[in-house]
Amino acid sequence: MSEQYEYVPHRLLRKRVRDIASGTEGELMAVINENVSGSVACERWMELAYIRGPSGREFTTAVDNVEPVAGR
Repeated sequence: MSEQYEYVPHRLLRKRVRDIASGTEGELMAVINENVSGSVACERWMELAYIRGPSGREFTTAVDNVEPVAGR
C-alpha cells in the first residue's frame, strides 16, 4: 500500500471559501489527496479540502465543492 495521503497545491489556500454542499464559509487550510478506501486490495484516492469554519473547527469536503467567497 502506498502513502495514505499527499498535500496538493491549490490557488485558494489560506483564502476565504465556501463549501457549496453545505453553504458553510471558512478558510481553506489544505487540500490533501487521501486514500479513502480502507482496503489494501482496492485503493480509492480522493482530493479533500480542509476548511476551518467560523467555530474554529475544520471540516472536509470534496475539492470540487470549494468556491471563493466573492468580494474577499
